[in-house]
Amino acid sequence: MGKVFHDLIDTLLSEREHFNRIWFAGDQVTPPPFSYQVNFPRLELVINGEYINELEDPELGITEVKIMAGDALYIPPNSWNKPNWDTDCSVLSLLFGRRQLGFSLVSKAKDQTNFHDIQKHSIQTRTGHAIDHILSALNALSKEPLQQPMDEHLLLALMSYCQSMLSVPENSTKKRSEDLYQGICIYIQENFHRAISRDSIATRFNISPNHLSRLFRQQGHMRLADYITWVRIERAKFMLKKYTFRLHEVATRCGFQDVNYFYRVFKNKTGLTPSEYRSSL
Repeated sequence: MGKVFHDLIDTLLSEREHFNRIWFAGDQVTPPPFSYQVNFPRLELVINGEYINELEDPELGITEVKIMAGDALYIPPNSWNKPNWDTDCSVLSLLFGRRQLGFSLVSKAKDQTNFHDIQKHSIQTRTGHAIDHILSALNALSKEPLQQPMDEHLLLALMSYCQSMLSVPENSTKKRSEDLYQGICIYIQENFHRAISRDSIATRFNISPNHLSRLFRQQGHMRLADYITWVRIERAKFMLKKYTFRLHEVATRCGFQDVNYFYRVFKNKTGLTPSEYRSSL
C-alpha cells in the first residue's frame, strides 16, 4: 500500500510544478458543528474535482470555498475545516500524528451517501528530523499575513520528505501491525465526533472486528472502546477550555449522543463534572 501513496505523491510532484492556490485553515473563529479539528497538522491535496469546505476567513468569519485540483489545504494543529462532500472529488490527506504519519485517499461521487475508493496507510514518523521543522515553519506561516511564495516551497519540501519516508521498505509483521494500530489511532483522533464503532472502523481498514480488538489488546494500553472514550474526553476538555459552547453542544461535538452519559463518563474520567472542570480553568 505504501507504494500506491509513494507513486501518487511522485506524480503530483512531477506533473505540478507549483500549486494553483494554497489555503490555510484557522482557529480564531468558533468552528461549526461536525468540523474536523485535531491536535496534529494535516495536509489535503485535491487530485480531481471540487472539494468544497467551510474555512475561517480573517475578514468574513466563516466562508465556503471551492478547493480545486492543483490546490492544497494546510490545517495547523487545532485549526479546523468542514468539508461538505457534496461534489465529485478525490482527496489525498496526509496526517502528521505525533508517532505516525497517516495517508488517506478518498473519492466521493456527488449525490452518493458513501465514499468509495478509500485507501489508507500509515508509517512511523521521524522525530528530531527535518520534517518537524518544516511543519513548525508552516504552522508559524499560517499566522502571517504574507504567505507566498514561502508556503509553496515549504509544502513541496513536506511532500518530498513524506515521499522519502515511504521509500523505506517495510520491515517485519510486527512493524506492520504497529503501523496499522497507529493508523487506526489517527483515524479515531480525526473522526471522534462521528458515530464510529468497532464494526465501522474495521470496515474502513478492511480487517475483521475481532482482529481490530485483538490489535488493541496487543499494541495498546487500553481496549478500543476505552481509547475512543479517552480521545473524546480529551477533546471535550479542549473545547471546554477554548470555547463557550453549552455543555450539550460539547457532548454532541465530541461524539456523545446521550448528554447524561457524557456527564457520567466525564466525571468518571476526570473526577469533575464538565461544569466544574470549566470553572476550575
